[in-house]
Amino acid sequence: MMLRKKKTNNNTHLPWKFLTFLVIIVICSLMFLFSLRIYPPRVSKLKSNFILTKVNDSLVVCNKSWLKRNSYNLWELYVDGSPYERGIKTGMLTKNLIYYQEMAFVNQILKIVPSRSYLDLLKYFIAIFNRNLDTYIPAENLQEMYGISQFMSEKFSFIGTGYMRILNYHAAHDIGHALVNYKMVGCTSFVVKNEDSADSSLLIARNFDFYVGDEFAKNKIITFFKPDSGYKFMFVSWGGMIGVVSGMNEKGLTVTINAGTSDISYSVATPISIVARNILQYAGNIEESKKIAATFKTFVSESILIGSAADNSAVIIEKTPYKQFIYSSSYDFLICTNHFQSDSFLTEKKNIENMLNSSSLYRYFRVKELIFKNSPVSPTSAASIMRDKAGLQNADIGMGNEKSINQIIAHHSIIFQPAKLKVWISTSPYQIGPYLVYNLNKVFSDTFDIQKTATVYEPQETIKADTFLYSHQYKLFKFYTLCKDYIIIYTKYNSLGNISDKKIYQFKKSNPDYYYTWQIVGNYYKSRKHYDEATKCYKHALTLEISTLSDKKNIEKSIKECLKK
Repeated sequence: MMLRKKKTNNNTHLPWKFLTFLVIIVICSLMFLFSLRIYPPRVSKLKSNFILTKVNDSLVVCNKSWLKRNSYNLWELYVDGSPYERGIKTGMLTKNLIYYQEMAFVNQILKIVPSRSYLDLLKYFIAIFNRNLDTYIPAENLQEMYGISQFMSEKFSFIGTGYMRILNYHAAHDIGHALVNYKMVGCTSFVVKNEDSADSSLLIARNFDFYVGDEFAKNKIITFFKPDSGYKFMFVSWGGMIGVVSGMNEKGLTVTINAGTSDISYSVATPISIVARNILQYAGNIEESKKIAATFKTFVSESILIGSAADNSAVIIEKTPYKQFIYSSSYDFLICTNHFQSDSFLTEKKNIENMLNSSSLYRYFRVKELIFKNSPVSPTSAASIMRDKAGLQNADIGMGNEKSINQIIAHHSIIFQPAKLKVWISTSPYQIGPYLVYNLNKVFSDTFDIQKTATVYEPQETIKADTFLYSHQYKLFKFYTLCKDYIIIYTKYNSLGNISDKKIYQFKKSNPDYYYTWQIVGNYYKSRKHYDEATKCYKHALTLEISTLSDKKNIEKSIKECLKK
């Protein structure tokens, strides 16, 4: 009898192989998710407890730090101490403002990405993209953010922890800039000195046109920092923001940032507002600013305008993820919009395309026109330049045109006199409300006592509100913005029915010189298959001043589509 070898049943091993495979997948997934987690920085134990005291309805103090709301609804914040202490104090004082700002930001994101599944996808994309973000930010800034994050609302924990959220919010400007090629950030700034300045000293003005909805710009904070290292400085911010987009330090050094044209980056680096913050805190002149900027790697291209009382001059640090060059002017003025001007960058293909396709060059020449017209420029005439809505040679190009210096979307407008340590900041709405002036000598004085001070700003030097604010034109603009959103929604959803001819007529009359008015109406008619009416609107839009080449091409494409029907 032959002995048979017992046959092994391989099927008994399959479950174990499958389980082993599952375990490996789970471990790899956990390792991946673990790699996305960003841990808080190490911080020193606080030396003392901080107590929040409400002095009155407009003033809250926390030890020597304080938060005040002035009669123009600008928030004024003063904070001192070590990085972590500053974060804790800022969080305690501005907790409600942080919540409001995060709510405004998230609501705007939900308008753009209404689907929860797409929002989750976006969240994970950003988490993966920014997974090493903390390694590009100085420890001091991380400690400050961590202190603030402890006072962030749990309501938004579905996005991430407070610390992860505040880190990623600081990169939002850069990510938005890279993905939409600075559509939200078309800023304008200029510098005058010597014969072009009313008192011959350096004068700098800028509009910060970072638009994330009107609610986002409602609670501006004028922040005064007295850090335990570096220089004292002020900057315009909002709840939870420690990065700098516009600011000046006690040495009369100013920093403002203007987006440049960028390729989409595939790796994270230092947010540009953090670069600007470190320049403002640690640089006393132009040379020091250049050296500090060079130590950081950024993932977007940016023009960093530096004004210096010590040098009585200004330069633009033109920075890309790979290179940094300096542009200075041989004239008594310097203009910065959204294209590069240095010899090294000027003739690069990407920069030439940007100048030809965007509104940047147009705004540059309009600023130049107005400097010549208003020279020598004073703070008051600088404000009038920043409020200008016209096109070249005073052409009427419609309200809200991207080619205007004043696009009526500004988060804030600011004017610096570095030699006098004075700064004028616009009040709402946009830059058409009054400009309030702050004197850094006063605020940072050892004798300054907020509880004995009626106003932090200097009332006698206020620049009056733009007359546009009280005009019939402004009422028409408010009507236009309301109807614009209304028509866009109806265009998207045919099920909502039709808009009356009367309402369409009123909308066109509210802003008739703006090409976008006619493009919107054309899109509406096209959605309702009224192709002849749509074509008429599109053709009229082409007779007006169009902001960008891409917008012009889109209108021409729409005409072709209508003619085929």
